[in-house]
Amino acid sequence: MKNEILKEAQNLQEELVTYRRHLHENPEVGMELPNTATFVKEKLEEMGYENVKMLAETGVTAMAGGKQQGKVILLRADMDALPILEETDEPFKSTNGCMHACGHDFHTTMLLGAAKILKQYEDKLEGTVKFMFQPGEEVLGGAKAMVAEGILENPKVDAAVMFHIAAGMPIPAGTVIIPDEGPFSSASDWFTIDIKGKGGHGAMPEKAVDPLLVMANIHIALQAIRSREIASSANAVVTVGQMHGGTTSNVIPDTAMMEGTIRTYDKEDRELILKRTGEIASGIATAYRAEAVTTIKEGCPSVVVDKKVSQDVREALTEMFGVMKVPPIEVIGMGKMSGSEDFSFVTEKVPGLMMMLSAGSIDEGYEYAMHHPKAHFNEEVLSQGAAAYAYLAYRWLQQNK
Repeated sequence: MKNEILKEAQNLQEELVTYRRHLHENPEVGMELPNTATFVKEKLEEMGYENVKMLAETGVTAMAGGKQQGKVILLRADMDALPILEETDEPFKSTNGCMHACGHDFHTTMLLGAAKILKQYEDKLEGTVKFMFQPGEEVLGGAKAMVAEGILENPKVDAAVMFHIAAGMPIPAGTVIIPDEGPFSSASDWFTIDIKGKGGHGAMPEKAVDPLLVMANIHIALQAIRSREIASSANAVVTVGQMHGGTTSNVIPDTAMMEGTIRTYDKEDRELILKRTGEIASGIATAYRAEAVTTIKEGCPSVVVDKKVSQDVREALTEMFGVMKVPPIEVIGMGKMSGSEDFSFVTEKVPGLMMMLSAGSIDEGYEYAMHHPKAHFNEEVLSQGAAAYAYLAYRWLQQNK
């Protein structure tokens, strides 16, 4: 079966390039992806899918198989782009001020390719494959919304898998990166601290309550959470990204504001840092006779890789591509991913796996990483990604009756 699927995918390469370039030329951002969702829905219906449904307004889902009794595996692709002005020389570059700089056009195309292949082999699927084309990954809202609207139910999903392409790394194109079990991407949260003091003239600071002094001390103290309040073996980051206050050099302002992000992998560390951020800000402000109000915006938890799903998928993809294309994670030398991924809302509910597929290394001329306005990717991996999605789903259902 692996040879048949691989051949089908290779035969689709030209069609997949056409899909990808259409999506790349017409990017949409956030949760509102009307044209992208319509494109995906129409392609699925052209393939013969009669059960295409919309969730979370512009999320798309359909199912293959179900003719034989068995489990359900979900394959996920995100569809949204970024508000970045593209600076590549591609003839199909975007001109609307947005850009698929994170490769979601690849993800969507690869899953469409897999859907077309699996439709042809639907009678051989020993269970059901559910497709999840989601909006809003970059704003960490799409997966959560689709989960809330039932993507994991009717039928109930037993496992979930996703690919994310990568470029600008020293990893040859076509290499599949399958991480070990446990947290892989970081949880992400944001904080805003509003500080209220008492303004005054810079020549008479004793008559004022300086919010800038408070802000500076909060900034320094927040770093002690990482160095003094969680285990030295843990991974966590507290970053202050902006600090604002004052309008001129000789006046102490009434107020100041600072914002930052928190990245963690452990649930308890996450809860501790969120709690301590507000406590530290309030305590320091009180010490300096000011007030501080902390607002936390929760983003998403970590994507947690399931051991069994990871092992099953590694076995399937090694069968298809060989160990050179699916090397052990220690050979690649890649640890946890510091970025965040809202597929975590899926892996909170069902066993899952997030993998990566290299779409060009630095040595191969793909020197720009994701989210860069000059990022570009090797289209030759489109058929490989489609084949991988299709075969891993087929084999997982076969192995997990």
